[in-house]
Amino acid sequence: MDSDEIWRNIDEQRGELADVLATLTPDQWTSASLCDGWQVRHVAAHLTQSQMSPARVVLEALKSGFRFDPMIRRLALEDTRPQPDIVTAMRDMVGSRRRIIGTSPLDPLTDMLVHGQDITVPLGIDRPPPVPAAVAAANHLWRMRFPMHPAKRVKGMRLIADDADFAVGTGYQITAPIRDILMVLAGRPADISGQVDAHRIA
Repeated sequence: MDSDEIWRNIDEQRGELADVLATLTPDQWTSASLCDGWQVRHVAAHLTQSQMSPARVVLEALKSGFRFDPMIRRLALEDTRPQPDIVTAMRDMVGSRRRIIGTSPLDPLTDMLVHGQDITVPLGIDRPPPVPAAVAAANHLWRMRFPMHPAKRVKGMRLIADDADFAVGTGYQITAPIRDILMVLAGRPADISGQVDAHRIA
């Protein structure tokens, strides 16, 4: 998947997710997401924060002692913008190629796909990610070493997509849709989580 195609998918995901967010009731907006300790509104706010300028990234990193995960969590939980403002901010991101310094276009793509599921799955909204984009994101996660190391999470397992050209790892074989594989690599619950937990190697 080349850069133009990656950004096209990002734009589509931003527009579609903004449409979903605009329809949520107040109870849905403040309900729990798949991100531990985050409500739906926190995840939505986090997705719009990928537009921060390099100067603000440095400032926010300084506030968090240059610890990446605490910075991300703090920014999401402290964001008090109302629902319409966050929806508007996400719509305004369509067409933008800005991303956090030091990241590649695959990072905002992966964020949109995984966090889109973080929001919709607990709400009972079936919104499967586009398969080619999910494959690109899963491959990106598989190669990632910072801030996560997803390959360690499935050590001793071979993950094979039954709906896409994707297979990684060695060991106990788990076959599943690419959406489930993507979510497991991102550390989220999925239909195959039980198999992964049962065959995890320390």
